[in-house]
Amino acid sequence: MKVHVREARLPADKPDILGFIVGLQQYEHALETNRRLDAQFAEEHYANLIPELLAHRGKIFIAEDPETRAVGWVAVCEKEGEIYIRAEDRRYGFIAELYVVEAARGAGVGRLLIAACEDWARQLGLTTVRIGVLAGNSRAIGAYERSGYGPYSLEVRKRL
Repeated sequence: MKVHVREARLPADKPDILGFIVGLQQYEHALETNRRLDAQFAEEHYANLIPELLAHRGKIFIAEDPETRAVGWVAVCEKEGEIYIRAEDRRYGFIAELYVVEAARGAGVGRLLIAACEDWARQLGLTTVRIGVLAGNSRAIGAYERSGYGPYSLEVRKRL
C-alpha cells in the first residue's frame, strides 16, 4: 500500500482523529479491560491532547492512502525526564498516540508514522524517542522492535 504521511490540518482532520482514538480504545480494550468505551471519551481525550501538544512543541501526523483517505495517525511531543537523568539526555520525543486502521496494518504505515516523529525529533535536536505500549500488545511491540526500539523501563502492577 502506497501511503503518504503529512502534518495534520486541524480542525479539518479532527473527525478522522476522533475515529482513530475510538479505534485504539477498542483495540486496547481487548488487551486491557480498563479502557473507556463511552461515547464522550474521544472528544475528552482530544480536548486534553491538543493543549498538551501545543505546550510541548508537539505534532500530529496523518497517514493517507492513494485516495487520500486517512489510514493512521501519530501524535508526538517533547518531554523532559527526571532530575536523576543526565541533563544532556533529559529531553526526548514521546510518541503519545499511534494507530493504524486494521485494513492498513502490516503494510509499513506505522513505520512511516514513527519515521515522521523521528524526523521531527531530530529537527528539535532531540536524540531519543520513546513510546509506551501495553505489555500484552505483542503486535505493537514487534513493530516497534522492527523500527529499532527496545525496552527502556518496565512498570509492574498488582490488582487488589
